[in-house]
Formats: sequence, structure tokens, C-alpha cells
Amino acid sequence: MELYDVMRTTFACREFTGEPVPDAVLHRIVDNARFAPSGGNRQGWRIINVTDPDIRQRLADLSLPAATRYLLELQAGESPLNTINPSSVSEAQVQAAEPPHALVGHIRNAPTLLVVTVDLALVASMDKDLERVGLVGGASIYPLAWNILLAARNEGYGGVMTTWGVAQEPAVRQLLGMPGHWAVAAIMPLGKPARQLTRLRRKPVEDILVENSW
Repeated sequence: MELYDVMRTTFACREFTGEPVPDAVLHRIVDNARFAPSGGNRQGWRIINVTDPDIRQRLADLSLPAATRYLLELQAGESPLNTINPSSVSEAQVQAAEPPHALVGHIRNAPTLLVVTVDLALVASMDKDLERVGLVGGASIYPLAWNILLAARNEGYGGVMTTWGVAQEPAVRQLLGMPGHWAVAAIMPLGKPARQLTRLRRKPVEDILVENSW
């Protein structure tokens, strides 16, 4: 596919036919995705291909608490899980709610499931002393994650970056045998899309590109 066609048609795919990504195709996807940039070209990343069904189920279960809160905050008219405006949804409400298993079904049933991780000892977090949630460290891992999705689209597959499970990172780290200084960036289901979206809705350029000042 042409580059711009891939960029314009790579969507958050959560429904799959059940056909796994063949090993040779997955290797080709990662082989091309690994050319993503990272700070100092340190490439402090590792991708775990989760083939064990029990581990997959556990990753889905660990994603449920954050998915529950996300849904409740959305239903309350809030922008879910943001760090600026306090939520009106209590932890007691989250614990009492019926877990939204459908929201994590794509993790539980994904034909192929990747966990994208990053070595925090190799990430330059330029915003580490600011009084807000850190963002800059993502520049050394999310280009790789997005390259995986672009490469998958080019191969006729699709996927999505899920991050609910990151809220339970200590448990995920233990489940996967990760060292303590490694972080989970995304839990990424991949597979053949049940349907392919080609007309994605996005804001016009005039709404996001400005000159010289805010």
C-alpha cells in the first residue's frame, strides 16, 4: 500500500475474524517496525508475544478495573481517567459495578496478542520534574507501537493499543516475568479485521495547525 493510504486507513481494530497473524508475517511486521526512532537510538524495548491462553485471560482480567472506571466516568459525562478534573465516580462505585467484559473481549480473544514494554533506565524523561503526569518518555516507545499497527495494516491485518492493563502494571510485570525497571506501554491485540474501515473521522487541519502562538 501507499504510505498515505496506510496512514489514513489504520484504525483501532477490536473485532477479528479469528485468523492469527502467521509467524512469518509477525516477524516481518516487527522487522520493519523496529526502525522507529527512540531517544539516543537506545531502543529500550521488548515485545512479548503472548501465546499462552491462561496468560491472555489474566491480562484481560487485569484490564477490567480500569475499563470499569472508564465506562462509569464516560456514563457520568466526564472525560475518562484524565489527570486534570477530579472524577465524581467513587472507588466503591467501581467495585460495585458489573465488570464490562465486552470492553476487554479483544484482549481475551485476540488471535495474536503483543505486550509492548520499555526499559525505563534507557528513557530520557525530560518532563520528570514538572507537576503533571509524564508524557515525554512515550516518545521512545510509542513510535514503535504505532509502527507495528502501520505495518500490520500494510500486511492486511489490524490491531489496537490498549492501556487499561497498565493500571495493574505490578501484577502484569509479575505475570510476564518482567524486570522491575521495565514498564508496560501497551497490550496490543492483532489479527485479521472482521471489517475494514477506510473513512476515518478526524478534525480538519485548520483546527489543529496554528502559527506562532496558541
